[in-house]
Amino acid sequence: MLCPTRRWTLRIAYLEDDVAQAELVRHWLVEAGHSCTHISSGRDFMSLLRRETFDLLLLDWEVPDMSGFAVLEELRASGNKVPVLFATQRDDEPSIVGALSHGADDYMVKPVSQAELLARINALGRRSGVSSDDDEAVFTLGDWHVDRDKRQILVGGEVARLTDKDFDLACYLFQNVGKLLSRAHLLEKVWGIMMPIESRTVDVHVSRIRRSLHIRPENGYRIKTVYQHGYRLEEAGDQGEG
Repeated sequence: MLCPTRRWTLRIAYLEDDVAQAELVRHWLVEAGHSCTHISSGRDFMSLLRRETFDLLLLDWEVPDMSGFAVLEELRASGNKVPVLFATQRDDEPSIVGALSHGADDYMVKPVSQAELLARINALGRRSGVSSDDDEAVFTLGDWHVDRDKRQILVGGEVARLTDKDFDLACYLFQNVGKLLSRAHLLEKVWGIMMPIESRTVDVHVSRIRRSLHIRPENGYRIKTVYQHGYRLEEAGDQGEG
């Protein structure tokens, strides 16, 4: 299920097989302005992560088909560095140490409180650079100079001709260099569209900003199309995560 989002909040995938617990935590996340996709099976969760991208993963340990720990192991083995927070009943030291040593970013023992959960999620978002309360109004990336207040991007000193959504999409890509972003992720973050839709909207706008901003390898960066997934802005020659 998909939940509403606001600017600078997190797109979260949540693995939990306890329906009542999931609904409660989902409510907390939505109330805080975060977007949430809840899945109850480990294998279904991995299937989702192969199709979609998220800012943070919230994992239970004991779930059907594939444990949260196995999900973590597979993610890190594949090079996926998305922040992971465990919220589980396992409170023994070997489990906690095992999860953290295998790449979990934080660990909470159930029952979790609303205030602490949201505080830890916000802290992970800040540390990973996903969420920010003081986004820079002016910044530069390579040959591109971005001015958010004027809503313009200069390329080699010349103002590029961009629609409002072209500008928003370019800014989001510039702030997520090297990150693979699914089309649904971009639709949610840039257009505010929560439900999956069959649309060429993202593709059309990506093609347009490639041309308008001259984003190509000879200028130091490229927007790589990842088949059946989405896009990644990367430095020329950087292969990033496939």
